[in-house]
Order: sequence, then C-alpha cells, then structure tokens
Amino acid sequence: MPEFRHDTVRLILRDWRPGDWPVFFAATNTPPVMRWLGGVMDESGQAALRARIESDLAGHGHTFWVVERRADGALLGFCGLKRSNQPGGLQGLMEVGWRLREDAWGKGYAREAAAAALDLAFTRFGAGEVIALTVERNTASWGLMLRLGMERRADLDFDSPEFDPANPRIIAYAIARDTWEAPA
Repeated sequence: MPEFRHDTVRLILRDWRPGDWPVFFAATNTPPVMRWLGGVMDESGQAALRARIESDLAGHGHTFWVVERRADGALLGFCGLKRSNQPGGLQGLMEVGWRLREDAWGKGYAREAAAAALDLAFTRFGAGEVIALTVERNTASWGLMLRLGMERRADLDFDSPEFDPANPRIIAYAIARDTWEAPA
C-alpha cells in the first residue's frame, strides 16, 4: 500500500514512520495533554496505543495519522479516523480524533487537521456519518467538535472511567455527510 499523505494549507497528515513514535510520545505524553485521556501512559500504554494505531491502518486503511507542520516538518501530534471501539461504548462507527502537543494548542491546527480528516472520511472512505468522543469536562475538545459543525448526540453517550475517573461520562458528537461543508 502506498504511503498515505494529505496536505492542508499548513499541515501534512501522513502515515507513521518508526522514528515518529519517540518524538510523538515525548511531545504528547505529558500531564497537560493527557489530562482528559487517562493520564500519562507508561511504556505498556504507549506500546498498546502504537499497536492500536497500526492495527487500525492495517484493518481499515485509515488511522490517526501523524500531523506534521509544513513550514518546518515539526511533528505536532496525530489526527485522523478510526472505527470506534471503546469498551462499554460505541463499536464500529467512523470516529474522528486528535491529540496535539501543548505548544500547538490555540493556533487552529486541530481544527485544520480534523476538518481534513472529516473531508477524507466522507470523500475517500465513504462514511455516511462520523462521530467524535470526549469526556464532559474537556471543553476544548467538544468546543472544536461544535466549530466543525458536529452536533451533540446524547443518545450515543456512555460511561467509561478510563479517561476521567471522577466523571466517567463519555459524550458524543456527530456529523452526517449531507450536512458536512468542506473548508474552503
């Protein structure tokens, strides 16, 4: 399979290379970034995440891709598509997700990458609907979901203490292909 690469105005979404993993974990496996994602991962957690990402690509042809800044080649994090597989929750739905390093926050990179991933979901991977999940207290994440045009779907919510044990509710947002407006 040829390497995946999708360019946006400021970013490149691309397949993972072996040297990306140490850079990714050094930049994103930090207390601020992992606050709503279950906390900083140990080596076994990092290995499990890598295996899930690689398995998604092998099984579905898409995954959470590397997000690279075009201007300087910096690895900012990941963004992309997977099939929802949260224990106790939704199974098999197309899901968009992202995780960027802290110094990339507030610059519009997550929105740019997520919009590209949504567009790919609908135009390349044939999704009829895409969901996004977060914990209730992660206002930045669900705020981005709203800015992307996604709508709150309380009927898809579920509980999982894996990410925010103090408040285990996972909330869902969704957008359908017929309501998606690709960025100009």
